[in-house]
Order: sequence, then structure tokens, then C-alpha cells
Amino acid sequence: MTAVLTERQDHLMIVTLNRPERQNAINGEMLVRFLDACLEADEDPEVRVLVVTGAGGNFCSGADLKEMAGGHGDDDGGVDVQGRLAEDPDLPWKALWRTWRPNVPIIAAVEGTAVAGGTELLGATEVRVAAESAEFGISEVRRSLYPMAGSAVRLPHQIPYTIACELLLTGEHISAERALDLGLIGHMVPDGTALEKAIEIGQRICENGPLAVKALLRTLRETNGMQETEALDHEFTYGLDVFGSEDAKEGPRAFKEKREPNFQGK
Repeated sequence: MTAVLTERQDHLMIVTLNRPERQNAINGEMLVRFLDACLEADEDPEVRVLVVTGAGGNFCSGADLKEMAGGHGDDDGGVDVQGRLAEDPDLPWKALWRTWRPNVPIIAAVEGTAVAGGTELLGATEVRVAAESAEFGISEVRRSLYPMAGSAVRLPHQIPYTIACELLLTGEHISAERALDLGLIGHMVPDGTALEKAIEIGQRICENGPLAVKALLRTLRETNGMQETEALDHEFTYGLDVFGSEDAKEGPRAFKEKREPNFQGK
């Protein structure tokens, strides 16, 4: 069974973490296949949105601790994990979105468990949908581990500082309702419908001008944490480039002609 599945719906790409028997815990094969799927989304101009979800009613339970401890011997699923790591030692940090992310908006569709690395992945996404019974937590500290995918830096910027500290230092889990109240997720939906809602949002994004979307995405990611004046200076040329595009002419023209725009990403 392949640890990561991919599917296309027009300009939207769905990536499914697929180790349901382990609540989609991350092993070497999943790291490699997940990065390859993200690279595909990054490099293909036809992909405008990436939706990430999990198989079997769960999102991701973090690193496969049994595999880390040598408790069992999962095979590599036909992937030369050690060879890929030798070629690119930064591969795990790219796959976990610590040092790199694909240049398209990322939407998380969460069912069930999304703890440790699952919540860490969540923190690197732009839009987050979760089912009512979903559970979140940065639980690495319980095993004397460290959240290496960036949560210690990102989480205090995304939810109230003192609550982020408590979650990081206690390793406690929270419900979807609590996550929604904190702003960690943007939508809470009935169980079994997270992917449907994520696709709905993704399709709305895909309908917009792709150059404008990517420029906004760069601004959102690159200016997070900057002082306002620095951020405004940084993002200024992104907007000018969008206004100079053919799509920027097509959008108003379509509005005037009362039709749907035909954006080409040019």
C-alpha cells in the first residue's frame, strides 16, 4: 500500500496520507512520497491549490514512534529512503514544511487525530477545516521529544501566546471546538465532511486569478512577523506585478462583459 495518494480535480490537487492502520503516522516512505507530491504541486502550473488530508478517518498522528524505537520493521514501500536522504539531507524538513512549502495555498482537511506532526503540518497551512471529533496537540514533550517542524515558532503567532505555551509545554490535546475558538482552525464541520468542505474552499480559490493568489500567498508567508512598514515595502512590487499582467486586464473586462473571467496565469 502506497503511503501517500494523489488526486486531481481540475486545478486542485488532493494529497492523502495513507497509513490508516497507524493513524497515518509518518515514516520514511511517507516523508519521501509526501515531499514528491508537494514538489509536483509546486512545479505544475496547472495546480493552483493543494488539499492535504488523511485516510481512514484520521489526519496524522505524527512520527511513527514504534519505527523510531525499532519496535517493528515496516518496509520502505519501494522507496529508497536512505538514498534520497543521502542525496538531500534537508528532505525531512522540506517534507514537514519547516524549510520549504509549495508555492500554492495549502488547505488542511482534518478528521480524527491530528497530533504531534499532524498539528505541526496544520500550522504550515493557510486554510484549515476540521471535523467535530478532530483532536489536536503538540505532544512531543510527553516523549521527551521536540516539535522539529516549527510549532514552537509558529504556534505563538497563530493563537494567544500563553495558550500556545501551555499546549507546547504540557503536550495536552484540545478538541476541534476549542481549536475553532482559538483560531487554530477556520471551520468545524460534521464528521466525514472535512474533505468536502476543503475542496469547496479550494475550488473557490482556483476560480480566482492565479497570479494574484500567488502574490498574496508570498506576502502572507514572507511578511509574517515583520514590522508593518517593512512588510509594506516588501510586498509593494508583488501587487504592481499583478496589475501589469494580462489577467489583470481580463478580470475587469469580464466584469464589464458580465461573464466569467478566463485567467491564464499571464
